[in-house]
Amino acid sequence: MHDAGAAGASRELSAFRRELYHCVTARADAVFELIDAVLCADGPVRSLPELSLVAGHRRGHGSVYAALGRGRIDVERLRRALAAVPLPRAADGRLVLAVDITCWLRPEAHTSAQRILCHTYGRARNTHQMIPGWPFSVVCALETGRSSWTAPLDAVRLAPGDDAAEVTAAQLRSVIGNLIAAGQWRCGDPDIWIVADAGYDGPRLAFLLSDLPVRVLARMRSDRVLRRAAPPWLPGTKGRPPRHGGEFVFGDPATWGEPATETRTETRLYGSAHARSWDRLHPRLTHRSSWIAAAGKLPVIEGTVIRLDVARLPSGATPKPVWLWHSGTDLDTVTVDLLWQAFLRRFDIEHTFRMLKQTLGWTTPKPRDPASADRWTWMLLTAYTQLRLACGLARDHRRPWEKPVAAQQLTPARIRRVFRHLRQNIACPASAPKPSRPGPGRPAGRRNQQPAPRHDVHLKTTSNPHPPTPAGPRPRRTG
Repeated sequence: MHDAGAAGASRELSAFRRELYHCVTARADAVFELIDAVLCADGPVRSLPELSLVAGHRRGHGSVYAALGRGRIDVERLRRALAAVPLPRAADGRLVLAVDITCWLRPEAHTSAQRILCHTYGRARNTHQMIPGWPFSVVCALETGRSSWTAPLDAVRLAPGDDAAEVTAAQLRSVIGNLIAAGQWRCGDPDIWIVADAGYDGPRLAFLLSDLPVRVLARMRSDRVLRRAAPPWLPGTKGRPPRHGGEFVFGDPATWGEPATETRTETRLYGSAHARSWDRLHPRLTHRSSWIAAAGKLPVIEGTVIRLDVARLPSGATPKPVWLWHSGTDLDTVTVDLLWQAFLRRFDIEHTFRMLKQTLGWTTPKPRDPASADRWTWMLLTAYTQLRLACGLARDHRRPWEKPVAAQQLTPARIRRVFRHLRQNIACPASAPKPSRPGPGRPAGRRNQQPAPRHDVHLKTTSNPHPPTPAGPRPRRTG
């Protein structure tokens, strides 16, 4: 703690831990020590009772279940706390937010409510299947450059019948409002970019967020057909003025015409990256699907279409073109290059999902109540945030067979190895437990007279968040 950088990082981490403790309105000590046990455990979290054996956890194994089942968290206050911590930014200083849906699969949990058929991928190609579970929509701030770090800001579980686009729009509206209130964005700053994969309807998401300082960048399927701007209406022409121009068919190069911009960039992983863009293209909306309840004329949502072609993929597979739609128009070549690079950074959120599931044990518990799943999700998001805030304090404790890594390149897993040593120098507001003894429980030999009700599995949400998409360029895993 001798330098100013380490002291500042220690103050930020301690301030966040104090605010986290005040965000827990019931069972605060048990919840806080459970989060510390996740951070200080040696190895992946495989069992909740085993967390009570971690040195930082001073309570019995019953408090673990009490924190998960009877703890209460002020989620709105916690959202504001996550938005107030230092966030990563792109090279030009703007905030880039990635949205994606990850699933907590519960195929055999017949007594758990609000399960939905979740889209999952098999090991072989085109072997996706639907498995019951709880889908969560997650919003993360992305870093620039190749990294395995993101900054989780929000997580919302999709209930049966929810429209994924509307839930995501409301979620982003709340996140951006908290970022503005925390001073992360001010008037005159560059617009915030929202990056989404092909499972999201980019034009509709841009329409729902049109009153916010954001621009949406979303991937589109390779079989889409968009329309150009309507031609000028000439006086004396019979009939009503047209609302749409000619077709732009992704699969038919004859309909593309000359691109507005065209660049070639040499990359280390993908070879030559060829990016072309076409300005002012929009989908032709109809009163069906998500627009069935719209009254009057449907809007014309114009944007820029970007096609990215790369020479090779790190996996050796045959590269396929990637089609992107951006809600901005009249883009220059520099902005187009930044956009497709920002889209490749969107896959960093997969590192966060892997860390949450495989190391921090997000899907390890088997709760019956969906509210307990929400509570556990927020606990792990705050644990991950503490690892990110501890980057300026940790030194690499590598194993003998691992290569040395610079301090600024440590992965979340390596930061977690040394967190139990850092915990001695940061705030720990949880108080020591009081002496107590466990309750008698149900007498031996007496059967449960109140069986839990069984619930049906709902088919899906209103819009499928994960349709099959063609393979495109993905960054190599960094850890």
